[in-house]
Amino acid sequence: MARPPLPIGTWGAIRTEKLGLNRYCARARFRDHDGKTRDVEATDTTGPAAIRALKIKLRDRVAPNDDEITRETHISALAALWLEEIVAEERISPQSISRYEISVRVSIVPALGNLRVREATAGRLDKFLRKIAEDRPSAAKTAKVVLGQMLALAVRRGALTTNPIHDTGQLRKPHKKVVALERGQLDDVRSAIRKWQQPTPGKSGPRPTSDLADIVDLMLATGARIGEILALRWEDLDLTAEHPVLTICGTIIYIKGKGFSRQDWTKTDAGYRSVVLPRFAVGMLIARKLTAADNPRDAIFPSRRGTWLSPANVRRQWRAARADTGLEWVTPHTFRKTVATLIDKEANADSAAAQLGHESKETTKKHYIVKPALAPDSSHILEQLGGRPESGDPEPRQPGQSRVV
Repeated sequence: MARPPLPIGTWGAIRTEKLGLNRYCARARFRDHDGKTRDVEATDTTGPAAIRALKIKLRDRVAPNDDEITRETHISALAALWLEEIVAEERISPQSISRYEISVRVSIVPALGNLRVREATAGRLDKFLRKIAEDRPSAAKTAKVVLGQMLALAVRRGALTTNPIHDTGQLRKPHKKVVALERGQLDDVRSAIRKWQQPTPGKSGPRPTSDLADIVDLMLATGARIGEILALRWEDLDLTAEHPVLTICGTIIYIKGKGFSRQDWTKTDAGYRSVVLPRFAVGMLIARKLTAADNPRDAIFPSRRGTWLSPANVRRQWRAARADTGLEWVTPHTFRKTVATLIDKEANADSAAAQLGHESKETTKKHYIVKPALAPDSSHILEQLGGRPESGDPEPRQPGQSRVV
């Protein structure tokens, strides 16, 4: 009867042999993760020392391969190979790749870069991620995604059998209260922008334009992201329709080494949408069209040089306009939440999600709508806890019961 094969990742009996003065060799048969059984050996000055050296070698054993990624590859080298792969595949957006590169350079390599792939245990990774999450929860989330994909590459290349990131714990998700603007606060926003746009004697630098006020108005009229607003072209606007429509079909992105450019698709598939414009936005766009200079990109909001206006530039202007107004908490994303909250109040969450370009209304309800949970009306039940009425006090009425006079 044939001897059954060794289970994968295990070894048979260890044999020792004296090779010479203070020189011993320990050998064993090991069944590699590719299914083949091979001889593995280690040497040292004594037999027991050679056996210990062999067991360490067997523990860290990886099947021989011609790949450039092994268990001995440094995490920094693995990160570089992974970045090369995702750039070549072109399946991830340039802005996501840029964010991943920052995570590798700022977080992962400084802390883990000198570790070998085999040393990237779940415990080490978990401790690393939790340390980052203490001060930068979003950075920890990105680092976990990056490490997961890096180590998945190591698994595919045979350097690891499992991905240790799967055994790390859940990261803390800070709870953020959804805050939207009320009507009076919107008036304060517009007032702050008008004041900022006024020429200031002695103030250096280029004179502010009306771009910021118009951009804010269009964000409030559409609920679009700031990058989507800045990517709009006049060809995306139909002012001749009975109800003027704006098609949101792109966004502004930043590519390292190339600067800002227009991406011909939105953040998600659901983000590609056409929205009917309210009258205040139509009036603003008509007035803007009448005075607009030609620009090669047909942009509604071009820069002074005729290029695409960057979201960073608009955010900087907004920070300057809101200074000393008590509106420091208001960001361009606050306008999206204001739109979602109003539409949910006057219509429903489905309409709000469609307006914002969300694939699911659950995302809209969780992150964009200011709406406290309303408990069912149980007041008639809780009336029983009110206590016995004092003499002379009227008897508590039952629901629907009228008072007897």
